[in-house]
Amino acid sequence: MTKIRLGTSEIGGTFYMQGEAVANYLRKLYEIDVHPFDGSSVACANGLYADQLDIGFSASNWVGRALRGEAPFEQPIDIRIVAPANVGPMFFVVRADSDLYKIDDMRGRRVSVNVGTSGMFQHIRSIFGVLGITFVDFEPHYLGFVDGADALRNGDIDAQWQCPIPNPVMTELANGTDVRVLEWAPGQLETVLDNVEFYRRAVMEKGCFRGVEHDTAQTGVLNVITTHALVDDQLVHDWVTAMIDNAAALGETLPLYKGLASLFEELKTKGASVFEPGGAKLHPGAWQAYKDAGFLT
Repeated sequence: MTKIRLGTSEIGGTFYMQGEAVANYLRKLYEIDVHPFDGSSVACANGLYADQLDIGFSASNWVGRALRGEAPFEQPIDIRIVAPANVGPMFFVVRADSDLYKIDDMRGRRVSVNVGTSGMFQHIRSIFGVLGITFVDFEPHYLGFVDGADALRNGDIDAQWQCPIPNPVMTELANGTDVRVLEWAPGQLETVLDNVEFYRRAVMEKGCFRGVEHDTAQTGVLNVITTHALVDDQLVHDWVTAMIDNAAALGETLPLYKGLASLFEELKTKGASVFEPGGAKLHPGAWQAYKDAGFLT
């Protein structure tokens, strides 16, 4: 049986759950060899370059850098797009008894920004750069999601930068600790969206976890599934077809895929470029799968 070498985030992370959900539909055709990584966007792109992976997950902000060989990548990577994964809200969470309410309130405070090699850390750099917030303006703590949640729970930090929900770390934190989400000052979110091409508006719905008491707008990043230009067309075609055929079921079983069917529909009105961040093109196998399904002509 042909093997698909799949790169994801750490076990229990967003990309790990999404990768496993799709892999379950392909295990009758392929042996799926899952490789969980910290700093998954960079690790997956490097794994594609080294021919250690066939499919990998990435936040869209890393794709152009990988394609051009910009830091932290040491060489250009002939990366190609397979499919959208989701548009997920990223946010700062604090304890409910905190005196922090807005993004700007974190100045001078202890903030977990995730590990320095992670995609989530790079989002902090992008967002704070647009807003004119420097790393001198607060006390950064470079903690992974689990360690960051523990530190927030114990009062060792004041705020934690969290990855798109649902994720088990955030669910456990919210179920065991009274928390809430920081809000943007008027105009801040719009400034970020206007200045960073790979962000979209994402709404955290009331009740998405304990402590979210009303709908709140946050930055959302388009996460994508990637491959290398040399990966077999049929393998990529089969992966995309599995996602298209099971888009509704994926959204029902894993809320991270809730909007997947709607994302595919964007291909009909906006064309392939809507899922080609940073200049990376659709893999030929993916293109053919979308054409076969009537999304591209």
